[in-house]
Amino acid sequence: MDSTPDWLAAEQEYTDEVIGANTVSQLFAESASRHADRIAQQYKGGIYDRSLCARDIIDTAPSGEYRELTYEEMHSIVMNLAGGFRDIGVDRDDRVAILANTRMEWAHTDLALLAAGAVVTTVYTESSPSQVAYLLDDPDAKGVIVENEQLLERVLDMEAELDLEFIVVMDTITGYDDRDDILTLGELYERGVENGVEGDYEAWIIGRKPDDLASLIYTSGTTSKPKGVKLTHRNFRANINQIRKRLGPRSDRDDDASTLGPETTALSFLPLAHVFERTTGHFLIFAVGGTVAYAESPDTVTEDLSLVEPTSLTSVPRVYERVYDTMREEVRGSTVKERMFDWAIDIAQEYTQAADPGKRLRMKRKLADKMVYSDVKEQLGGNLELLISGGGSLSTDLCQMFLGMGLTIIEGYGLTETAPVVSVNRPEDIQPGTLGPPLAGIDVALDEGVVGPDQREKATGDIGELLVQGSNVTSGYWNNEEATEDAFTTIDESESDDEWFRTGDIVEQTATGSLIYHDRLKQLLVLDTGKNVAPGPIEESFATSDRIEQVMVLGDDQKFISALVVPNFEAITRWAEKNDVDLPDDQEAITTDDQVRGWVGEEIERVNESFAKHERIKEFELVPLEWTPENDMLTSSMKLKRRNITERFDDRIQRIYGDTDD
Repeated sequence: MDSTPDWLAAEQEYTDEVIGANTVSQLFAESASRHADRIAQQYKGGIYDRSLCARDIIDTAPSGEYRELTYEEMHSIVMNLAGGFRDIGVDRDDRVAILANTRMEWAHTDLALLAAGAVVTTVYTESSPSQVAYLLDDPDAKGVIVENEQLLERVLDMEAELDLEFIVVMDTITGYDDRDDILTLGELYERGVENGVEGDYEAWIIGRKPDDLASLIYTSGTTSKPKGVKLTHRNFRANINQIRKRLGPRSDRDDDASTLGPETTALSFLPLAHVFERTTGHFLIFAVGGTVAYAESPDTVTEDLSLVEPTSLTSVPRVYERVYDTMREEVRGSTVKERMFDWAIDIAQEYTQAADPGKRLRMKRKLADKMVYSDVKEQLGGNLELLISGGGSLSTDLCQMFLGMGLTIIEGYGLTETAPVVSVNRPEDIQPGTLGPPLAGIDVALDEGVVGPDQREKATGDIGELLVQGSNVTSGYWNNEEATEDAFTTIDESESDDEWFRTGDIVEQTATGSLIYHDRLKQLLVLDTGKNVAPGPIEESFATSDRIEQVMVLGDDQKFISALVVPNFEAITRWAEKNDVDLPDDQEAITTDDQVRGWVGEEIERVNESFAKHERIKEFELVPLEWTPENDMLTSSMKLKRRNITERFDDRIQRIYGDTDD
């Protein structure tokens, strides 16, 4: 772009009490002081045997109901836990791991460890025992905070392999009185109180510097051994500043523009072990003085939405796809309701796509809102002002549908190494199908030499591997100089020798500066004809399909594109009943039924029409189980673990490509 747009200049110049250059710990302490009487957290009863409740440190919430903590109360908990950690030997730069699901105590523990000067490392609860051992051993963790007795036992089973000095458990436990190195979070809190830490706490957080290491967050390890991404206080702080500049209450924005601030209530359910939720649904919300309410689990989000009535939701595309699936399921069985729903969805997309909706379309949308959209918004709590999508590509159709229904959804892009947000759509100028323009303070460039002519022909703007610079970008990987060296490059034509982070993603940049994601460079499929195929856009085209749940596209070094497909078994059952089709008794047999394959194949042919001949799915195999993080087919951020899926269903892939000599 030749000149800086007015909106970007406004972002660059904007500042307020949230924006600063100190540490995450100082940021939280200052926010807690400003918003002392406001609600910081909401927690649900009947889920956990919280040790903080057992020792009367916080009130016990009735089962199925939410209770609240003010910023003053939360800050007191963080301060005393920090004192407890110091009392049991945690010192500056010690690595301490958190192995727990997303919950209120995760936030307390994280902020307390950072205040105590520690480096927080994260472990996913669904990690295998060998993965847990690696994620504790590689950073040389001094201790670990686990959620409950089950996870405590998992750690104890590998105790001989590790060099842990302590284990802290968030919930109550029994039978470990003989272990001085095992204590509950409630006991840790009391250790802090006994030591009167207030003055020390202030000295601890002031003593930490922006360039001190704050966290090690390990990559998913889908293609290699997980790498520990080093993120400093400055990295996190810079990204909070950058997001605030885009979503803050700037004077150049309309009064009704979606913002994040003290009135924000965010429902948190994504893994806090992942950088996306940790920055956007945790650090950022506390920085602006908002409220974080913790869902019981990802499976209870619908129920928790109605209880919490949040204004903001941060999620991955797969969850938004399930919201759509739930909407569609609720009209099943009634021909009239199904037709009305389909009509309303078409109107929503038509409205979003229209450059200037006319009076007739506006009237149709108003009617659709009364008959369909209003019910959907009520089921989502009734107060949602801003939906944020990240951690994967959001279907353009799905984005247009939500926007047309009156739900502001903005898609963004980022990586663990960028803490994480690089770009996000502006709420006042949402461009479905794009990732929005880069945030203020982040520079991007494209390495065009890594893409082939096929991809260049499909792009309307410049395309290449995305390179990133900014204060939010990591300096490298923990104890892995080779990976660090490979992750950075310089640009020949640049006047500066400054290094750029190689994202590994093929991205297009439009004339207006917005980014469009194409695919991972390593996941690009190269047919034996030399044609390049990006699997991501093909897979995303099935996001709103009622016949297909999940798709993984194959074809590297083969003559044609194929796919492994998880069908919608509930939809198959309904179709069979309606058409008097006799189905086999089990899902494995259903996947080989010729009539089922024909029915699913119709959907694949529908999607194929949107792609070039060499990009179309020529053959497919149905698989009998959904891919989830629990069965190690998805990452915690709901991305396909392609290697694991390929290994698990190798027999089906052999059926596709077993004889391709003809």
